[in-house]
Amino acid sequence: MKVALLGPVAWRTPPRHYGPWEQVTGLLADGLVARGVDVTLFATLDSVTSAVLDGVCPRGYAEDPTMDGRVWEAMHVAHALARSAEFDLVHSHLDWLPLAFADHCDAPLLTTVHGFSGPGIMPAYARARSAYVSISDADRAAGLDYLATVYHGVAVDGLPFAADGGPGLVTLGRVHPDKGTHLAIEIARRAGRQLTICGIVQDDGYFTEKVAPHVDGARVRFLGPIGPRRRGEVLGASAALLHPIAFDEPFGLSVVESMICGTPVVAFRRGSMPEVVDEGVTGFLVLGVEQAADAVGRLATIDRAGCRARAVRRFGADRMVADYMRIYRQIVLGAGTDIVDEPGPQPGRA
Repeated sequence: MKVALLGPVAWRTPPRHYGPWEQVTGLLADGLVARGVDVTLFATLDSVTSAVLDGVCPRGYAEDPTMDGRVWEAMHVAHALARSAEFDLVHSHLDWLPLAFADHCDAPLLTTVHGFSGPGIMPAYARARSAYVSISDADRAAGLDYLATVYHGVAVDGLPFAADGGPGLVTLGRVHPDKGTHLAIEIARRAGRQLTICGIVQDDGYFTEKVAPHVDGARVRFLGPIGPRRRGEVLGASAALLHPIAFDEPFGLSVVESMICGTPVVAFRRGSMPEVVDEGVTGFLVLGVEQAADAVGRLATIDRAGCRARAVRRFGADRMVADYMRIYRQIVLGAGTDIVDEPGPQPGRA
């Protein structure tokens, strides 16, 4: 089977720091290649992959202020679709733009919906000739016909197990009101714990007003964006990841990464969190700051080895790759194309 993975081009694949869509697409590309699939990854030309790399963007437009993302994404999609007849399947991870040109795709089109940025993009999804995969049941939109839900997978080997952790708490993700960074600061204060904040600042005004005044290097530390290697170290050295989201998050890679390190999660019960966090095993689901602070006091009841084992089984990259291979087979079965398929661990739902 010949598969084209149409990746995003905001960041390099895999990302140096931030870039969740790029991270997932890169892991999928390498996992498919390891299982014998002929994969071409359309991404930035500085990407690192075991697949065949093609594209037009020299680097991620979010990493170069001279690049107009609208222009480069359009050229990226046009380039990939011009080659679509060479493949048995085109699998897009690039939001709505490829859907607007789906009629120009000369192979079956599969779109992983990484989250909806707003109701204004729905016409592109409703009218396109594409099959859809959701990344959580919570993120499904009414009126779209989905083939499956495939939870994201992460590279387990890059997230070493930390048996003990430490007393401090951590929050990892965009510094933005949606992520509730200021709420994490308040939760840590009520719980009497140190907080480490990691992530890109996506809202400068919010950071200046709500976050920076509390950063003293002692009770609250701000590390900024951290790369894959440092991420495992910081997560593993923490007692828990705080995830007090103020929106219905479609998935939450940092949540999974933390659990795989053995570090449980205290998350607000919104969006996909009830699907991702197994109550009392990999963390606690709460309804506000007060409940979150109380949950921090119960972290000792969670077995960190059991937390990691459950997370590896549900969210390892091998499981994600196996899930997508089954979907690829379902789409192309009528074309008489065969693929190498290896059984992977199945997701379990609490």
